[in-house]
Amino acid sequence: MNKINSGSLEAFFPRGLVCGVNDISNVQVTEDGLCPLRFEWENGIISNIEIILHHPAKSLNLALPRLIEPHAHIDKSFTWTKAPNLRGTYQGALEANLKEIETRTDSDVIRNANSALKLSLSNGIRALRSHVDSQGHDPLRFWEVLIDLRKKWESLIDLQLVALVPIDFWGTHDGYRFAQRIASMQGLLGGVIVPPFNYTKVRSSLITVLRFADEFGCGLDLHIDESYLSPGKGLQLLLSVLDEMKVSIPITCSHCSSMSLLPPRNLRKLADRLLIHNINVIALPLTNSWLLGRKSLHTPIRRPVAPVSELQQAGIAVGIGGDNVQDPWLPIGNYDPITLMAFSLPLLQLAPWQRVGLAPFTTAAAKIMNLEWDSVFRKGCPADLVLFEASNWSDLLSMRSTRNILIDGQWLNK
Repeated sequence: MNKINSGSLEAFFPRGLVCGVNDISNVQVTEDGLCPLRFEWENGIISNIEIILHHPAKSLNLALPRLIEPHAHIDKSFTWTKAPNLRGTYQGALEANLKEIETRTDSDVIRNANSALKLSLSNGIRALRSHVDSQGHDPLRFWEVLIDLRKKWESLIDLQLVALVPIDFWGTHDGYRFAQRIASMQGLLGGVIVPPFNYTKVRSSLITVLRFADEFGCGLDLHIDESYLSPGKGLQLLLSVLDEMKVSIPITCSHCSSMSLLPPRNLRKLADRLLIHNINVIALPLTNSWLLGRKSLHTPIRRPVAPVSELQQAGIAVGIGGDNVQDPWLPIGNYDPITLMAFSLPLLQLAPWQRVGLAPFTTAAAKIMNLEWDSVFRKGCPADLVLFEASNWSDLLSMRSTRNILIDGQWLNK
């Protein structure tokens, strides 16, 4: 990187991600919510933000804060050719995943994860949460190499790791010790709750993992209701447990796909209960749209995917993640948040020029991951941004635009 960490930049910035600027209410904002601003930074920190009163049309490029990937699987990325799931079914993905993990080595994980992090960095990602396959006779076997990678990448990407196990693992003899070890490595606890399941056993496992997470002070991020069966059943079970026990740790529910199949009134009630318990949600539209709701020779008109707009209206923080990248669960992907944003526009009808459309990649995702910076530009915030060779949202989302990355006031690729 360029070692000079002071400088300035004139660009279009999303109006909703800028605050504390004098006279910004009078700035000329484009129809798609971009305002022309001059940024200055010293020692990696934004020192001044000024509005640009007069500028030629399309004279400025578009800038965004470095973006956030709240749900990924870097340990098994790029394994599609080794373990393809040509049927494109959830069960086929699970079978291929379990077969591939039998021969997965530390070297494989290092290669996969490094490739994922390199792509993420070049595409403008500053923080990434990855779920780590942690099952079998040695559930910790990939953690040491990933912790080493986390240290090597910490100045460039904030990497969070979640222990991905069957939910009933937490009730076994090894569950407590494993949770203690994950917490000591600043990891999060996880699990999978997908119907059909045994209500009594899963309830007991949820109580156990919540107790572990609360005791050790680490967050919980569950794969829950990634299905088109029994809409919202996993969430309802989790909420029934939380109604009876108090925990102080952050809880995230990833997928929540079948929730969208509930009748509107039931959906609203469930969303309100999630808010009461301060539960965050991460939607994963690409993998869910690919795997779920399949019927032979039928187009899935009604796709199970988290109801992002309804959850946002209820006041819940919702992030959007890319989930799988070229592995048995999804054959495509490239750790590019702009590509994910472009896919989300037609799939979820979320437009980034609206605050609610941009929040899942910026402010809401930062809240979910408990990041120090909330992705809003203001004096005193990090000089971390991505400058694109595009002057409007349509151009940005329609092409693989060249991008320059600024990290703590230093250009990565200039």
